[in-house]
Amino acid sequence: MVAVVGEARPLPHAAVTAGTALVLAASGAVAVSALAVVDAPRPLMVNAALLAHLAGLLAGWAVTVMLVLMARIPALESGVGADRMARWHGKLGPLVLVLVLVHGVAATLAWAQAQALGLPAATSQVLDMPGLVAATASTALFVAIGITSARAARRRMRYETWHAIHLTTYLAIALSFVHELAGPDLAGRPVVQVLWSLVYAFAFAALIRFRVISPLLQAARHRLRVERLVREGPDTVSVVVRGAHLEELEAEPGQFFRWRFLTPATWTAAHPFSLSAPVRDGRLRLTVRAVGDGTRLVQQLRPGVSVIAEGPYGAMTERRRTRTGVLLIAGGVGITPMRTLFESLRFTGGPLTLIYRVPHEDHLLFRRELEEIAAWRPAHLVYLVGASSDPVNAMTAANLRRIVPDVAVRDVYMCAGPALSRAAREALLDAGVPRRRIHQEEFAF
Repeated sequence: MVAVVGEARPLPHAAVTAGTALVLAASGAVAVSALAVVDAPRPLMVNAALLAHLAGLLAGWAVTVMLVLMARIPALESGVGADRMARWHGKLGPLVLVLVLVHGVAATLAWAQAQALGLPAATSQVLDMPGLVAATASTALFVAIGITSARAARRRMRYETWHAIHLTTYLAIALSFVHELAGPDLAGRPVVQVLWSLVYAFAFAALIRFRVISPLLQAARHRLRVERLVREGPDTVSVVVRGAHLEELEAEPGQFFRWRFLTPATWTAAHPFSLSAPVRDGRLRLTVRAVGDGTRLVQQLRPGVSVIAEGPYGAMTERRRTRTGVLLIAGGVGITPMRTLFESLRFTGGPLTLIYRVPHEDHLLFRRELEEIAAWRPAHLVYLVGASSDPVNAMTAANLRRIVPDVAVRDVYMCAGPALSRAAREALLDAGVPRRRIHQEEFAF
């Protein structure tokens, strides 16, 4: 029998769980949908006019949800998890685009029917209405952002280029806001207009508070600077950052920061990198593999460069632990958060195993550190080195049971690339591990 961890650390009192966040978002969607039908002609008919009202209101609400998801609000970051919110944000994006387009087309068709006009004449009259030119420009921006956010397009552009284009989302939202207030669902309802404005104000205030003001205050307080760079592998470097009052950050193993290095070539982009060692002696360590222009520039930093670190973020910490036995799975540079957990997870009487998967032996990072940790804990360290086509290296339920016979009764933490993560998750489920005990944060551009 494997006992439940009796002293697992609870979520912070201000944390918002994923379930609560979904309920709040769904409740808001129901409330704004009600605005579309409250004054609709009776009997209620599903027509172009009703579709235009519903799509427009839901698009406006979904936009505020997307803003909140990306505002990096600590209560959401610690309760929901940054990667889960990023996935929700990514799924909402196409939905918002579809709703915006449906709203525009349905509104034009409804006007054409009501005025007995042809589609060209109706389109011309609609565009002459107050705020519609700005709303059309907003729609064009949303379409452009949607196209560049498609997976095929992202693969062909630098992260920095994609990020710059994505920032125009804020302009698109601002252009559409006047149209929303003047639209037939809100016009003449001052209380509803005020509430709608407050929702948008909250979303933008959260963005400014947690993505601009907080990082600047942290930078002034902690005065982070690059101390040294350490070569870890053929394309991987650890950056050691020194600062003041770092204990105030309360960074937990498994968490990450968004790092902005203040050089002319790197200051415009903030990259998410996990801590690859616990915070100690006034130092933070992050480990970066060169996968693009931005990460290659990070590897060329010089000592003394000032750093802004936004965070800590992430919910893949010991707070999620429910069992005495733990399995850690790392792939490539995904070893960074697993290495900190491997060292710091509390001993509660159960076994601890780390499976580390790499294609070549020279890609093994922190080998000496990992083996020292495995020796003093003690813990089980397993390297899977070589081609993924080798059956020994395959991430299957049979292999997991061979390495970790009691895998089904353990908590599992993992960090790896998308392909290995998918294979590991399927293998874990096949091996009998419940979804609620698979803890993961995955970031992919």
